[in-house]
Amino acid sequence: MRAAILFSGGKDSTMALYKALKKGYDVEYLVSIISDNPDSYMFHVANIHITDLSARAAGIPLIKKVTKGIKEEELEDLTSILKELKESGVEAIFSGALYSEYQKSRIDQICVNLGLESHVPLWHRNAEEYMKEIIELGFEVIITSVSAEGLDKSWLGRVLDMDLLNELIKLNDKYGINLAFEGGEAETLVLNCPVFNKRIKINESEKIWDRDHGYFLIKDASLENK
Repeated sequence: MRAAILFSGGKDSTMALYKALKKGYDVEYLVSIISDNPDSYMFHVANIHITDLSARAAGIPLIKKVTKGIKEEELEDLTSILKELKESGVEAIFSGALYSEYQKSRIDQICVNLGLESHVPLWHRNAEEYMKEIIELGFEVIITSVSAEGLDKSWLGRVLDMDLLNELIKLNDKYGINLAFEGGEAETLVLNCPVFNKRIKINESEKIWDRDHGYFLIKDASLENK
């Protein structure tokens, strides 16, 4: 079946891509919605420009759509691009939602209206087990933004590994941080994974911090052989 992935370059959308390919879907496109609103309810914003490299690393064409990111109105932009995909022959849409009923319900409804299948392979996964799976599969994931108590500037750019996960478990006990960041505590970027033919190399970056939150801005990156 011909499919497309709603893709931000983060751990969840990249894992959705991995799951789709493992299930035998013919993934024809990655779809990145680029929001002008850093507080978009629907779409990942941090380092979304890196999806160009992610798509090249995966060997799958990337489709980009810009939205102003206005709540609910941004769904019209998503509907527009999914309608075009439907008309081109795409039959299924995959997304990386874990717990956000807001995101899942709206993607599901758009797909129903357009006659597309909506697949959410990570839905309601146990957060700790999910993070362990990412690590065990060999995903190279870095943290690109943080906005939660207990996560300071030092977390920006850190690689997800068992040491980091164990720290998160302690922070979960203290502050209630969701281990998979589904409460908006952090965003991520995948530099390498089993479905990439090349690895993303960060050449220049900057940590930008404002009182209690910040992000890891990637100024320059390229692909390198694995």
